[in-house]
Amino acid sequence: MPETEAALRTLAHNVRAARTRAGLSLDELGRRAKVSKGALVGLEKAQGNPNFATLVRLADTLGVSVSALMEGSLEQRVRMVSADAVTPLWKGEHGSEARLMLTTGGPAATEVWRWTLEPGEEYPSHPHQTGVTETVSVTAGDMVLVVDGTEYAVTAGQTATFDADTTHTYRGTGTQTCHLIMTVHLPPGPA
Repeated sequence: MPETEAALRTLAHNVRAARTRAGLSLDELGRRAKVSKGALVGLEKAQGNPNFATLVRLADTLGVSVSALMEGSLEQRVRMVSADAVTPLWKGEHGSEARLMLTTGGPAATEVWRWTLEPGEEYPSHPHQTGVTETVSVTAGDMVLVVDGTEYAVTAGQTATFDADTTHTYRGTGTQTCHLIMTVHLPPGPA
């Protein structure tokens, strides 16, 4: 539990700092991100358990990456991250999961994700802010990428990229687990 409590304290600090930098009240951030004021108050007090969709909406609204809300200060020149050391931010009912491995620094950050999708399981994503681009590279198995209602088969060895400011869904297909690396390229914005 100490790791969870420390992560919640870091998240609380980072959300409050990003909200303050953006000049937003709790009411205005809640309205824009579609998160209740009560949930935001709890979050900024390091209470509660925000889900993946809430973290994405807050990050998009604040113009920062999800990991910028979750990570402590970056002091190392080289960061190494092991997948088993990162808690999944999403878990499907049949074993699928998504892990945010790291986010690069700089004015236009890139998030690096590891996903597994079980056959028939899917994750529907809401549209991101304008300027966000996603790239999906399948390393094993098969998936369907649905962007704005159109389906695209992506198989092992293939990479797809798209503007993520529209509805999109990741769906495992075939008979084996789909493994993929997803990168989310964020537009330049507040630090």
